[in-house]
Amino acid sequence: MNRFTDASVLVTGAGSGLGRAIALAFAAEGARVVAAGRTAASLDETVRLVRAAGGTAEAVTADVTDSAQLAALVRETVARFGTLDIAVNNAGILRGTVPAGDIAEEDWDAVLRTNVTGVWLAMKHEIAHMRENGGGTIVNISSNLGAHARIPNAAAYITSKAAVSALTRAAALDHIRDGVRINAVSPGTSAAPMSLRPGETEADRAERVKNENPLGRVAEAEEVAASVLYLASSAAGSVVGHDLVVDSGSSA
Repeated sequence: MNRFTDASVLVTGAGSGLGRAIALAFAAEGARVVAAGRTAASLDETVRLVRAAGGTAEAVTADVTDSAQLAALVRETVARFGTLDIAVNNAGILRGTVPAGDIAEEDWDAVLRTNVTGVWLAMKHEIAHMRENGGGTIVNISSNLGAHARIPNAAAYITSKAAVSALTRAAALDHIRDGVRINAVSPGTSAAPMSLRPGETEADRAERVKNENPLGRVAEAEEVAASVLYLASSAAGSVVGHDLVVDSGSSA
Protein backbone atom coordinates (compact mmCIF):
# COMPACT_ATOMS: atom_id res chain seq x y z
CA MET A 1 0.00 0.00 0.00
CA ASN A 2 1.10 3.56 -0.68
CA ARG A 3 -1.56 5.62 1.05
CA PHE A 4 0.86 8.38 1.96
CA THR A 5 2.96 8.86 -1.18
CA ASP A 6 4.73 12.24 -0.94
CA ALA A 7 2.88 13.21 2.24
CA SER A 8 4.99 15.14 4.74
CA VAL A 9 4.75 13.54 8.18
CA LEU A 10 6.15 14.74 11.50
CA VAL A 11 6.55 12.20 14.33
CA THR A 12 7.68 13.32 17.79
CA GLY A 13 9.39 10.87 20.12
CA ALA A 14 10.59 9.02 17.01
CA GLY A 15 13.91 7.83 18.39
CA SER A 16 12.65 4.52 19.79
CA GLY A 17 9.66 2.34 20.57
CA LEU A 18 6.28 3.29 19.15
CA GLY A 19 7.56 6.52 17.63
CA ARG A 20 10.18 4.67 15.61
CA ALA A 21 7.62 2.06 14.49
CA ILE A 22 5.23 4.83 13.41
CA ALA A 23 7.95 6.62 11.44
CA LEU A 24 8.93 3.38 9.70
CA ALA A 25 5.31 2.55 8.88
CA PHE A 26 4.60 5.94 7.29
CA ALA A 27 7.82 5.81 5.29
CA ALA A 28 7.00 2.30 4.06
CA GLU A 29 3.83 3.73 2.55
CA GLY A 30 5.55 6.53 0.69
CA ALA A 31 5.59 9.36 3.23
CA ARG A 32 8.49 11.73 3.75
CA VAL A 33 9.11 11.62 7.50
CA VAL A 34 10.66 14.04 9.94
CA ALA A 35 11.73 12.05 12.99
CA ALA A 36 11.84 14.41 15.96
CA GLY A 37 13.05 13.98 19.52
CA ARG A 38 15.61 15.10 22.06
CA THR A 39 18.43 12.64 21.33
CA ALA A 40 20.22 12.99 17.99
CA ALA A 41 21.83 9.53 18.04
CA SER A 42 18.55 7.64 18.42
CA LEU A 43 16.87 9.78 15.75
CA ASP A 44 19.75 9.11 13.39
CA GLU A 45 19.20 5.38 13.92
CA THR A 46 15.52 5.75 13.05
CA VAL A 47 16.45 7.62 9.88
CA ARG A 48 19.02 4.95 9.01
CA LEU A 49 16.39 2.24 9.34
CA VAL A 50 13.92 4.17 7.20
CA ARG A 51 16.48 4.76 4.47
CA ALA A 52 17.71 1.15 4.58
CA ALA A 53 14.14 0.11 3.81
CA GLY A 54 14.01 2.50 0.86
CA GLY A 55 12.12 5.31 2.56
CA THR A 56 12.69 9.03 3.02
CA ALA A 57 13.37 10.55 6.44
CA GLU A 58 15.21 13.38 8.14
CA ALA A 59 16.07 13.83 11.82
CA VAL A 60 15.39 17.06 13.71
CA THR A 61 16.13 17.45 17.41
CA ALA A 62 13.46 19.20 19.46
CA ASP A 63 12.15 19.20 23.02
CA VAL A 64 8.34 19.16 23.16
CA THR A 65 8.36 21.15 26.39
CA ASP A 66 9.90 24.14 24.58
CA SER A 67 7.46 26.16 22.45
CA ALA A 68 10.20 27.89 20.47
CA GLN A 69 11.78 24.55 19.56
CA LEU A 70 8.42 23.19 18.40
CA ALA A 71 7.79 26.25 16.27
CA ALA A 72 11.21 25.74 14.74
CA LEU A 73 10.45 22.03 14.24
CA VAL A 74 7.36 22.81 12.17
CA ARG A 75 9.30 25.39 10.15
CA GLU A 76 12.10 22.89 9.55
CA THR A 77 9.64 20.21 8.44
CA VAL A 78 8.12 22.63 5.93
CA ALA A 79 11.57 23.77 4.78
CA ARG A 80 12.67 20.20 4.11
CA PHE A 81 9.50 18.76 2.59
CA GLY A 82 7.47 21.76 1.49
CA THR A 83 4.53 21.34 3.83
CA LEU A 84 3.19 19.51 6.90
CA ASP A 85 0.35 17.14 6.09
CA ILE A 86 0.30 14.80 9.08
CA ALA A 87 1.63 15.11 12.64
CA VAL A 88 1.88 12.34 15.22
CA ASN A 89 2.46 13.64 18.74
CA ASN A 90 4.00 10.62 20.41
CA ALA A 91 6.65 11.99 22.80
CA GLY A 92 5.98 11.09 26.41
CA ILE A 93 7.61 10.04 29.66
CA LEU A 94 6.81 7.85 32.68
CA ARG A 95 8.02 9.02 36.10
CA GLY A 96 6.78 9.03 39.67
CA THR A 97 5.62 5.40 39.81
CA VAL A 98 4.75 5.53 43.52
CA PRO A 99 1.46 6.14 45.37
CA ALA A 100 -0.12 9.47 44.48
CA GLY A 101 0.64 11.06 47.83
CA ASP A 102 4.32 10.19 47.51
CA ILE A 103 5.00 11.56 44.01
CA ALA A 104 7.83 14.08 44.03
CA GLU A 105 6.70 17.46 42.81
CA GLU A 106 9.43 17.56 40.18
CA ASP A 107 8.23 14.20 38.78
CA TRP A 108 4.63 15.38 38.66
CA ASP A 109 5.65 18.59 36.91
CA ALA A 110 7.88 16.76 34.40
CA VAL A 111 5.20 14.25 33.43
CA LEU A 112 2.46 16.85 32.99
CA ARG A 113 4.81 19.24 31.19
CA THR A 114 5.93 16.60 28.68
CA ASN A 115 2.82 14.49 28.24
CA VAL A 116 0.11 17.17 28.29
CA THR A 117 1.64 20.58 27.70
CA GLY A 118 4.03 19.05 25.14
CA VAL A 119 1.12 17.65 23.13
CA TRP A 120 -0.77 20.95 23.35
CA LEU A 121 2.27 22.99 22.31
CA ALA A 122 2.97 20.65 19.40
CA MET A 123 -0.63 20.90 18.22
CA LYS A 124 -0.58 24.67 18.62
CA HIS A 125 2.24 25.03 16.11
CA GLU A 126 1.06 22.22 13.83
CA ILE A 127 -2.45 23.65 13.64
CA ALA A 128 -1.13 27.14 12.95
CA HIS A 129 0.58 25.85 9.81
CA MET A 130 -2.15 23.46 8.72
CA ARG A 131 -5.09 25.83 8.86
CA GLU A 132 -3.23 28.37 6.76
CA ASN A 133 -2.14 25.75 4.21
CA GLY A 134 -5.14 23.65 3.27
CA GLY A 135 -5.58 21.59 6.43
CA GLY A 136 -4.01 18.42 7.76
CA THR A 137 -4.31 15.53 10.16
CA ILE A 138 -3.05 15.08 13.71
CA VAL A 139 -2.89 11.87 15.74
CA ASN A 140 -1.98 12.13 19.43
CA ILE A 141 -0.63 9.12 21.31
CA SER A 142 -2.47 8.78 24.59
CA SER A 143 -2.77 5.55 26.63
CA ASN A 144 -5.34 3.06 27.80
CA LEU A 145 -4.24 4.20 31.26
CA GLY A 146 -6.15 7.40 31.88
CA ALA A 147 -9.58 7.75 30.37
CA HIS A 148 -10.01 4.00 29.93
CA ALA A 149 -8.27 2.19 32.80
CA ARG A 150 -6.28 2.76 35.96
CA ILE A 151 -3.60 0.85 37.91
CA PRO A 152 -1.88 1.59 41.24
CA ASN A 153 1.22 3.77 41.48
CA ALA A 154 0.88 5.61 38.17
CA ALA A 155 -1.23 8.64 39.07
CA ALA A 156 0.92 11.23 37.29
CA TYR A 157 1.03 9.25 34.05
CA ILE A 158 -2.67 8.32 34.26
CA THR A 159 -3.65 11.94 34.85
CA SER A 160 -1.52 13.13 31.96
CA LYS A 161 -2.90 10.61 29.50
CA ALA A 162 -6.51 11.20 30.54
CA ALA A 163 -5.82 14.84 29.78
CA VAL A 164 -4.41 13.96 26.34
CA SER A 165 -7.58 12.03 25.52
CA ALA A 166 -9.77 14.96 26.59
CA LEU A 167 -7.53 17.53 24.89
CA THR A 168 -7.67 15.55 21.65
CA ARG A 169 -11.47 15.58 21.59
CA ALA A 170 -11.71 19.25 22.52
CA ALA A 171 -9.16 20.29 19.89
CA ALA A 172 -10.88 18.11 17.29
CA LEU A 173 -14.12 20.06 17.76
CA ASP A 174 -12.31 23.38 17.75
CA HIS A 175 -10.40 22.81 14.50
CA ILE A 176 -12.28 20.47 12.18
CA ARG A 177 -13.83 23.49 10.45
CA ASP A 178 -10.28 24.75 9.93
CA GLY A 179 -9.61 21.59 7.91
CA VAL A 180 -7.56 19.99 10.68
CA ARG A 181 -8.75 16.50 11.66
CA ILE A 182 -7.56 15.33 15.09
CA ASN A 183 -7.79 11.92 16.76
CA ALA A 184 -5.90 9.82 19.31
CA VAL A 185 -4.60 6.28 19.70
CA SER A 186 -4.46 4.82 23.22
CA PRO A 187 -2.10 1.84 23.38
CA GLY A 188 -1.92 -0.57 26.28
CA THR A 189 1.07 -2.77 27.03
CA SER A 190 2.97 -2.91 23.76
CA ALA A 191 6.33 -4.04 22.48
CA ALA A 192 8.08 -0.82 23.45
CA PRO A 193 10.63 -0.01 26.16
CA MET A 194 8.19 2.08 28.25
CA SER A 195 6.05 -0.99 28.98
CA LEU A 196 8.92 -2.85 30.67
CA ARG A 197 8.83 -2.71 34.46
CA PRO A 198 12.08 -2.06 36.35
CA GLY A 199 14.41 -5.03 35.85
CA GLU A 200 11.96 -6.79 33.56
CA THR A 201 13.07 -8.45 30.32
CA GLU A 202 10.93 -8.78 27.21
CA ALA A 203 10.45 -12.47 28.05
CA ASP A 204 9.36 -11.54 31.59
CA ARG A 205 6.87 -9.04 30.15
CA ALA A 206 5.45 -11.62 27.76
CA GLU A 207 4.92 -14.05 30.64
CA ARG A 208 3.29 -11.38 32.82
CA VAL A 209 0.92 -10.27 30.10
CA LYS A 210 -0.30 -13.82 29.44
CA ASN A 211 -2.57 -13.40 32.46
CA GLU A 212 -2.98 -9.63 32.40
CA ASN A 213 -5.08 -9.07 29.30
CA PRO A 214 -7.70 -11.04 27.38
CA LEU A 215 -5.60 -11.45 24.25
CA GLY A 216 -2.76 -12.87 26.29
CA ARG A 217 0.03 -10.94 24.62
CA VAL A 218 1.39 -7.46 24.16
CA ALA A 219 0.40 -5.45 21.11
CA GLU A 220 3.21 -5.31 18.58
CA ALA A 221 4.53 -1.83 17.88
CA GLU A 222 3.58 -2.34 14.24
CA GLU A 223 -0.04 -2.98 15.27
CA VAL A 224 -0.19 0.31 17.14
CA ALA A 225 1.43 2.04 14.15
CA ALA A 226 -1.20 0.54 11.85
CA SER A 227 -3.92 2.15 13.96
CA VAL A 228 -2.18 5.52 13.69
CA LEU A 229 -1.90 5.18 9.92
CA TYR A 230 -5.58 4.31 9.64
CA LEU A 231 -6.61 7.45 11.54
CA ALA A 232 -4.27 9.54 9.40
CA SER A 233 -5.57 8.06 6.15
CA SER A 234 -8.41 9.13 3.88
CA ALA A 235 -10.28 5.97 4.93
CA ALA A 236 -10.85 7.70 8.28
CA GLY A 237 -11.96 10.95 6.66
CA SER A 238 -15.10 11.22 8.79
CA VAL A 239 -13.43 10.10 12.04
CA VAL A 240 -13.08 13.19 14.21
CA GLY A 241 -12.22 13.34 17.92
CA HIS A 242 -11.96 9.56 18.31
CA ASP A 243 -9.73 7.82 20.86
CA LEU A 244 -8.83 4.41 19.44
CA VAL A 245 -7.83 1.94 22.17
CA VAL A 246 -5.27 -0.71 21.18
CA ASP A 247 -4.68 -2.65 24.40
CA SER A 248 -5.37 -6.36 23.77
CA GLY A 249 -8.71 -6.07 25.55
CA SER A 250 -7.34 -4.82 28.87
CA SER A 251 -9.91 -2.04 29.23
CA ALA A 252 -12.81 -3.77 27.45
